[in-house]
Amino acid sequence: MTIWIERISAWTIPMLIAFIPLYAALKKVPVYETFIDGAKDGFQTAVAIIPHLVGMMTAIGMFRASGALDALIGLARPLLEAIGVPSEVLPLALLRPITGAGSLAFVSDLIKTQGPDTFAAKVAATIQGSTDTTLYVLTVYFGAVGIRNARYALKVGLFSDLVGFFAAVAACWLMFGAM
Repeated sequence: MTIWIERISAWTIPMLIAFIPLYAALKKVPVYETFIDGAKDGFQTAVAIIPHLVGMMTAIGMFRASGALDALIGLARPLLEAIGVPSEVLPLALLRPITGAGSLAFVSDLIKTQGPDTFAAKVAATIQGSTDTTLYVLTVYFGAVGIRNARYALKVGLFSDLVGFFAAVAACWLMFGAM
């Protein structure tokens, strides 16, 4: 059974890539022209979101350089350690909603310094997979389509990141316990 699953999963993406243009050609859709039109739209979208990306990256740089990140972590550390959250993952709770690349670099560094089998590394990896880059998503995607009022999406996104953070910690406690 596992051999068949491996074979099917290995061929799923190539089959989809072949099937979509063939199906479009059978339906008399001008495949190449449609692809080119889509690429033009994608390029225009990329150009439209560049100012939003620059603004977000500037704000992230200012937040980190000002020392506000360190101050916020210093305030939250005693409370979170009291409830079983490893202090090493506190920066990740703040970085993850802002930047995917920055949080991945943080997790990578944590795994290098702490080791991959430590409780903090397992919690960090689980948090990385359990939360999203909410502010990035709101900035880029909402900015690309011109949505200016994202307050409800921001509240729900940040709340789900918070729930994902604590759910990741709880799941690691249940599966691994403190090491």
